[in-house]
Amino acid sequence: MLEMTEIAPRIVADEGIRFGKPVIKGTRVPVDLVVGKLAGGMTVEQVAEEYELEREDVLAALHYAAEAVAGEQVRPVR
Repeated sequence: MLEMTEIAPRIVADEGIRFGKPVIKGTRVPVDLVVGKLAGGMTVEQVAEEYELEREDVLAALHYAAEAVAGEQVRPVR
């Protein structure tokens, strides 16, 4: 069984929490939820308040998502 692993500052993964999806450390709030709320128009402060996070947690989720996307390789489908 996978132990809780810090995969980025303030971001952890644990099989026992949200099926191993990346979450904000010390919570069950998934990174994709935080990023999705921001994409939907909520402010950093609104997301932090709604999910009882610190501003730095929300920014860490954005940073983690940016790093994940930066590492992707896009290949055209023919």
